[in-house]
Amino acid sequence: MGGERRLDGTVTSIPVLVLAGAAVGLLYGLFGVGSAFATPILAVLGVPALAAVASPLPALLPGSASGGWAYARTGLVDAKLARRTLLGAAPACIAGSLSSRWVGGPWLLVLSGLVLVVVGARVLASRRISGAAATTAPTTAAWVDHRGAVVAVGAAIGFVAGLLANGGGFLLVPTFLLAVGLTLPEATATSLVVVTVLSVPAVLTHALIGDIDWSVAVPFAAGLVPASALAALLASRLDVGHLRVAFGALLVAVGGWFLWRELRLLGLA
Repeated sequence: MGGERRLDGTVTSIPVLVLAGAAVGLLYGLFGVGSAFATPILAVLGVPALAAVASPLPALLPGSASGGWAYARTGLVDAKLARRTLLGAAPACIAGSLSSRWVGGPWLLVLSGLVLVVVGARVLASRRISGAAATTAPTTAAWVDHRGAVVAVGAAIGFVAGLLANGGGFLLVPTFLLAVGLTLPEATATSLVVVTVLSVPAVLTHALIGDIDWSVAVPFAAGLVPASALAALLASRLDVGHLRVAFGALLVAVGGWFLWRELRLLGLA
């Protein structure tokens, strides 16, 4: 595709990709949103745009499954909400994955940078959001019983998840917090289950259209999967709340820089 950047030699060894995957996995397991870092990290390492977007996907499947399993053992997953969300999200995820070729790799990287900023802002606001969810839970809990509404919201999130190949956790968690009234641990756990299932059609679709570079995906997954499982187990034992402000600020800063970088490469900044 025109304008696609080629692997420039920055990625010189498998250990680099394994370490990058491990770093993303730790953030993913601890905060439930670390996967937003995956595409920017791979792009900065020199992976071509579409491959940087899609190649983290195979790691999301076992990574989300291992993290979701760890949370499920504590009984935090809202199975009813997950099922209804997936009714809309799964088919929409396929449509979003197919649309990635029409949007193009460079613009997907721009959108990924924007996502990083949005995720960072959500993390910074997580305490306020959690408090709002707690005060509105009795009113919004009934929202889950409106199957059509849940399916429609799931479809919108699924399309974005397929388009950006990121699982959609950055949208699922705040939706489950504010619109449903789950607690932050419940929202994170339920989100991981939904992301696990969404990763299956997303991986298959992106693989069939040739977006995934398996020489990148395999070592990246080798680092992400065990790190995600370890971090999810640690999250249930550690108070990571005081780290959220620093983590959110880091996301906003890195996302802002990456967004500017990609817009500059497109001649728009």
